[in-house]
Amino acid sequence: MESITNEPPESAASASRALDYERVARAIAYLHRYAATQPDLAAVARHVHLSEFHFQRLFLRWAGVSPKRFLQHLTLEHAKARITRSGSLLEASAGTGLSGPGRLHDLFVTLEAMSPGEYKSGGAGLEIIFGVHESPFGWALIASTARGICALRFIERATEQAAEDLLREEWAKARMKLDRIRVRELGAQIFDPLSVPAHKPLALLVKGTNFQLQVWRALLQLPVGALATYGEIAGRIGHPAAARAVGAAVGANPIAFLIPCHRVIRESGHLGGYRWGETRKAAILGWEAARAGAPRR
Repeated sequence: MESITNEPPESAASASRALDYERVARAIAYLHRYAATQPDLAAVARHVHLSEFHFQRLFLRWAGVSPKRFLQHLTLEHAKARITRSGSLLEASAGTGLSGPGRLHDLFVTLEAMSPGEYKSGGAGLEIIFGVHESPFGWALIASTARGICALRFIERATEQAAEDLLREEWAKARMKLDRIRVRELGAQIFDPLSVPAHKPLALLVKGTNFQLQVWRALLQLPVGALATYGEIAGRIGHPAAARAVGAAVGANPIAFLIPCHRVIRESGHLGGYRWGETRKAAILGWEAARAGAPRR
């Protein structure tokens, strides 16, 4: 592994933010598990070992809404209503010839597929810059080539060696270069775009089957705050009986968050599985719902 910066990957502030997300994730898991009993603020605060005051302040800072409002975003009734609204919005945009009503945080994302030869080469001749970034949803591995981002994964071990080992599993013959500065820039553009100057569209470079690419492109049409079912995605790509295959393609998504597989849920309104954990899926969906116009109370 070649490194082009000596800047340390973590700081005291970074470690504090990591602890904040860990506490929020534990709170979300607790809220999700006991949603039927509507746990009060005191109960959730005790679960994460904080006072009510400090927990409320932490949650508001992270989610933009109170724990009570966040819990409402995770109810089956709310999820079903969002599916209905999202379907209507997508149909309206298709009827006017638009490619989609919105992209993640108003960013435009372009998706390029690798050729079959590149796919089989294991990344031979390819240079991949990578690093570990602290996102609002925990540590994320971000990797990019000259042609675009090729990996975005949420990881539990926030070490650069662990990140490189994961990349080697998929890109065994690529040249790896650690670039903390570039990864920080990409992380800000992905997770906090309003904090950075105007920028070019984010390019993604992926390898997958034709069917997977169809599914991933369909996911890019889902606006922030929208939800869709596996069956709806199957219908949108012209394979209405392929909901199960859509689920497999969603699970194989190599670019978390930007290709928003977290926005696909079961028809019942239940969240369903997620490659990077159901608690994280709930965290992302609630966080997006808050930023799609939910009142702060």
